[in-house]
Amino acid sequence: MQINAKTCRWLPLAAVVLACNSHAQGLQGTRVLALHTSDAQVLNIGTVSFTPAEAGRYSFSIQLRREAFTDHFLSMREFRCVGGGPELMCHVPYPYLRGNTVGEADFAWLEHALLFMFKRPTDFGAKLWNGVYFKLQRTPAGLRGLPQAVDLNHISTPPADTGVPPFKPALRDDYAPGSRWVQAISIE
Repeated sequence: MQINAKTCRWLPLAAVVLACNSHAQGLQGTRVLALHTSDAQVLNIGTVSFTPAEAGRYSFSIQLRREAFTDHFLSMREFRCVGGGPELMCHVPYPYLRGNTVGEADFAWLEHALLFMFKRPTDFGAKLWNGVYFKLQRTPAGLRGLPQAVDLNHISTPPADTGVPPFKPALRDDYAPGSRWVQAISIE
């Protein structure tokens, strides 16, 4: 392509169109799901696959890597956990029917599919008030989430409206930076 004055005036618009298209298509495909820890580890715990759905949304499916987790029997229930040193981070599957789509700025059902609970290795049993919710945001590489505190006892009974994600912002609190062993989750 030969660049001249006529072509140059369209370059900024073309760059914007390309940037918008790459951002909109950025979720499609299979991405690595990883936990980022305070001791600089990046733990590959699985994948998330995104496929285009209706109205500009994407359906998602999560495949956890069994070998990344160890099984722990806590409070009469089996949990799949990572870690050990300062904390165990245990995946807590959302127990009710949930949506499986996300939009460019709406990741609530994916966030609910990625609920965790932390516990210290010396603690006895599961303490569901130690829930961890990762609030996801878009990045140039995919999605990244910082941990927020939630009480998983809030979902011990089915929500009145199963079509609405129950952990609204009012039910979540930010952790102080560095207070959790797992400091972020990424889908890239």
